[in-house]
Amino acid sequence: VLDALPLTPNGKLDRKALPAPTYTSATTTGRTPRTPREEILCTLFAEVLGVDRVTIDDNFFDLGGHSLLATRLVSRTRTALHVELSIRQLFETPTVAGLADALDTSGTVRTALTAKPRPERIPLSYAQQRLWFLHQLEGPSATYNTVLTLRLDGTLDVEALRAAIGDVVARHESLRTVFTEDEQGAYQIVLPVEAASTPFTVVDVTEEEVGARLDEAVGHRFDLAQELPARTSLFRVSEREHVLLLLIHHIASDAWSRAPLAQDLTAAYAARVRSETPAWAPLAVQYADYALWQQEILGDETDSGSLAGRQLDYWKRQLADLPEQLDLPTDRPRPAVAGYSGDRIPFTVPAELHARLTELARATNTSAFMVIQAAVAVLLTRLGAGEDIPIGTPVAGRTDDAADDLIGLFINTLVLRTDTAGDPSFRRLLDRVRDTDLAAYAHQDLPFERLVEALNPTRTLSHHPLFQVLLTFNNTDHEGALKDIAGLPGLAVTLREVQRTSSKFDLSFGFAESFDASRRPQGIEAALDFSTELLDRDSAQAIADRFLRVLEAATALPDRPIGTIDLMDAAERERVLGEWNGARTELPGTPLHELITEQAHRTPDTTAVACGDTSLTYAELDARANQLARHLLEQGVGAEDFVAITLPKSLDAITSMLAVLKTGAAYLPIDPDYPTERITYILDDARPALTLTEPIPEEQYAGHPTTTLTDTDRRSPWSPRHAAYMIYTSGSTGRPKGVIIEHHALATYLHRAHTTYTAMNGDTVLHSPLAFDLTITALWTPLTAGGTIHLTSLEETVTQPTLIKATPSHLPLLTTLPETASPSHTLILGGEALHTDHLATWRAQHPHVQIINAYGPTESTVNITDHHLDGTE
Repeated sequence: VLDALPLTPNGKLDRKALPAPTYTSATTTGRTPRTPREEILCTLFAEVLGVDRVTIDDNFFDLGGHSLLATRLVSRTRTALHVELSIRQLFETPTVAGLADALDTSGTVRTALTAKPRPERIPLSYAQQRLWFLHQLEGPSATYNTVLTLRLDGTLDVEALRAAIGDVVARHESLRTVFTEDEQGAYQIVLPVEAASTPFTVVDVTEEEVGARLDEAVGHRFDLAQELPARTSLFRVSEREHVLLLLIHHIASDAWSRAPLAQDLTAAYAARVRSETPAWAPLAVQYADYALWQQEILGDETDSGSLAGRQLDYWKRQLADLPEQLDLPTDRPRPAVAGYSGDRIPFTVPAELHARLTELARATNTSAFMVIQAAVAVLLTRLGAGEDIPIGTPVAGRTDDAADDLIGLFINTLVLRTDTAGDPSFRRLLDRVRDTDLAAYAHQDLPFERLVEALNPTRTLSHHPLFQVLLTFNNTDHEGALKDIAGLPGLAVTLREVQRTSSKFDLSFGFAESFDASRRPQGIEAALDFSTELLDRDSAQAIADRFLRVLEAATALPDRPIGTIDLMDAAERERVLGEWNGARTELPGTPLHELITEQAHRTPDTTAVACGDTSLTYAELDARANQLARHLLEQGVGAEDFVAITLPKSLDAITSMLAVLKTGAAYLPIDPDYPTERITYILDDARPALTLTEPIPEEQYAGHPTTTLTDTDRRSPWSPRHAAYMIYTSGSTGRPKGVIIEHHALATYLHRAHTTYTAMNGDTVLHSPLAFDLTITALWTPLTAGGTIHLTSLEETVTQPTLIKATPSHLPLLTTLPETASPSHTLILGGEALHTDHLATWRAQHPHVQIINAYGPTESTVNITDHHLDGTE
């Protein structure tokens, strides 16, 4: 393997200067290069991976390759061989032997990044445009500061360091650039070296003061229009102890800039302590050249044949109908304007688990990053975020190797959409993740900023667009940068972490692998950054702990469905199921239709349902429902069928719903006042066996027996696992979704409601449409307790109810209605957040009424938790 590739004065591969390869006969493993192309590829593999030697049979990923290094290899291959290698191809044929043949069918090589004449106005790169926009919108902020803090022990030449910092600023135009805009838009101004003075302060501190002074310095707010985007602070603890802070705004640097920054600062300082200037070769390109080149290669996105057009088309299809935001389990509601306050939870993936995930990645032809990503997606799904999990991840964005030596903002962000639907095995999920990620890597040139503009999600200052969870993994050469800067002459250099107190995302997972000299996994240092506006530290710690539990379980048994992975440890399980659950309750399990029959036997002559001037006693309701059920059975209705009931509130509607339950089928209530489009969608989606758009005339079923139905009458035996009803959610976050509730769940809820809501045996007003699950409490619970249901509106209530279930939005209406419209005993409020100001007026008018604040999503069968207000809240 060559130490380096010979280049022409123009930086291209000098093929004539290549030595003749030594050809050997093929062996089973570890073969040496057989052709000039294989020789070059082996050298490129070794350079990118930082190893001494690579054979044509060595696997790129087994030697430590990951997505960042894969991108770097693609760039080096393009320059050296003038061929276009895709990252997908590298995953499919990760050896030199495989790639050498695959490159025969490579695509067209893109235009190389080179220095060209500059226009009078130098545009901002797309990434810079977004940061400049945020800077203009929010004002100067420390949120986007990048930090490098070093402990320097030994003899430090402060003036040499000051001069070295100046040398680095002179070398990299990005560090001496200011930004402005006019009627034509934003542009950058590169200041001449003599006009670029970077602040360099020296402060004497005690050891105890270092942390506080660092925090203060890190919080500096750059005014990007007036000052350079970099500054240096040197904290002198003693003559031989210093702490160096290099603070650079993100608009001029990114995490991958640490390596060239460390290399150049080390070289410059070494020269300056010798009273010399650094003898480095001039940079071939500068960041301004990149900004111009980026616009050139992307082209016009309205042109379907351009790079931008092709990639934008992919992303529009890939991210169609993306969730606006993930529904994460937070301790507090999301603020209207994010303040970016944050904290960090460090944790470790132990060596044994690291080894297992590495082996799983190898066995599934994925990468360690993909295994981690899949585990994060499983975690979020199991925490209630849904089955469509968008996760953001940064990529270096240095797709041309001419950018490798530059300090600047090249980073791009990809949205990796993970589909966890169908409860797949973890191994199957890895197949999905691999396909998604490789496609994303192939379309990584389109700037995230342009993607946001094109997709145009709802504009909000409350959360990050397109994704709120970030995942970073092994994608900055921190160790390499530290090794470079450790070469500062006369100094022992250690990296000092500064605790950041900001978080641009709800959650941000970061992972950095460690290996021994033989590439054996030694564990992963990890951190979870979280928004303190949303989460308490204990909650974030629980998320980190659960991630490790998911990763442990998924890598141990990857063929097990992800839905079986347990998020809780033994202690937490005992706390939730034991301590929090109170005394054990025996559930009778009697289904709703039998409960009503039993009530009819107890109070046959009591009015069950009243509507206007008509009513049904319990005996009449039960008998009529038995007759109608037998009629429906004759129509072929049975267990696991759905009967759509598109009727207004009426005695017929209640009878029909109860009759459907008696057949063993499930009812689907649809509000006839819904828009036609919504009704059509529900019917097409649910495909009911029968739809009632008007009541079945009583004469059609009056001849059937009124006796109670048994399994002998039904088409198949009744089961508590059969569906009882299906309700479609409001569709406020997308298309309406049908939620099926089984009999056992409904029976459990009714048992609890019967014992908790003691006023159910009185009069209840059912004021809402039957299609809302609010009616489950106000309709079925009273009918199992001997109460009377009044089908009317709040405004038309005649008999004062003992109980009403409503939403907080109904409170202003109730305060304006007569006293008899409000309940005399219990008011249950749910469906919305309850605020004190909404409640105060009504409560003052009805101080003795019990108020219950209830909560529960449709999926969990109406209310799952409630709080009884005691009058002091």
